[in-house]
Amino acid sequence: ISASLRASCRGGSFGVCCGPGARAAFVMSDLQEEGKNAINSPMSPALADVRPEDTQLEENEERMMIDPTSKEDPKFKELVKVLLDWVNDVLVEERIIVKQLEEDLYDGQVLQKLLEKLAGCKLNVAEVTQSEIGQKQKLQTVLEAVHDLLRPHGWALRWNVDSIHGKNLVAILHLLVSLAMHFRAPIRLPEHVSVQVVVVRKREGLLHSSHRDAFDTLFDHAPDKLSVVKKSLITFVNKHLNKLNLEVTELETQFADGVYLVLLVGLLEDYFVPLHNFYLTPDSFDQKVHNVSFAFELMLDGGLKKPKARPEDVVNLDLKSTLRVLYNLFTKYKNVE
Repeated sequence: ISASLRASCRGGSFGVCCGPGARAAFVMSDLQEEGKNAINSPMSPALADVRPEDTQLEENEERMMIDPTSKEDPKFKELVKVLLDWVNDVLVEERIIVKQLEEDLYDGQVLQKLLEKLAGCKLNVAEVTQSEIGQKQKLQTVLEAVHDLLRPHGWALRWNVDSIHGKNLVAILHLLVSLAMHFRAPIRLPEHVSVQVVVVRKREGLLHSSHRDAFDTLFDHAPDKLSVVKKSLITFVNKHLNKLNLEVTELETQFADGVYLVLLVGLLEDYFVPLHNFYLTPDSFDQKVHNVSFAFELMLDGGLKKPKARPEDVVNLDLKSTLRVLYNLFTKYKNVE
């Protein structure tokens, strides 16, 4: 689900499949979908529907929710239904019927029964807890048991007590998908489910909402994964630029004047870009912006959507903007020799 159900409930995407090698496929697809979602997500603050409970935020507190339009996506609806049916099938002997994942799983009661049934174990927790503190304590025990099962197998844990108890559907879906795949559930999960996550924050008594950018998440919370993304993109661009005896080592600086970007698009589309269409040795800001803008036009001609990044941002060495542009190319041309 990402940036994107992305990235620890901060925006992202799922890419899931079942069968042998499912976990590896999940991880790779998740990384690619996370980057793709980041490229295509809005760059500027956007208004979103705010639930009544979000008006109860403290000053500077923020809450994350799924964009209402994403909830209508057929693949997202299918994912929720498949997981809901699976949970109910597992718990049929317990006479538990789950109708809504975020409303029925947040307090740990159903999650406890689900884990006990799947793992064949008995957790030492209170059966019924009404207080918030008691619910969180129970949830902590249940999630620790989940982590003990998943962590040795390399699963990324994209949830915590606060996100589950806060009815964060993104986190709950990540948790259920991980459990379903770990226990080899007899279900077929839809692949490449992407959703936009909206961040709502209260500032000076007013609510402000924006779409979280998955590359922001990589920069702020996952520098190790950011490094993987950069290395993958460097490998990708050099595979093609090497044909012109060019080599890239620094993405943010070497694409800033637009020259390599224009040449790269020409190589990917298999045509020669006339030198009079761009500045081969730009020596001013305007010339560099011209080059990057021209590269964007070539991308449009090649069938790609117009990049969300601005040419000026690429010229100004903004790494996130450069990554979005290059990842856009990668998603289309990654199999081009």
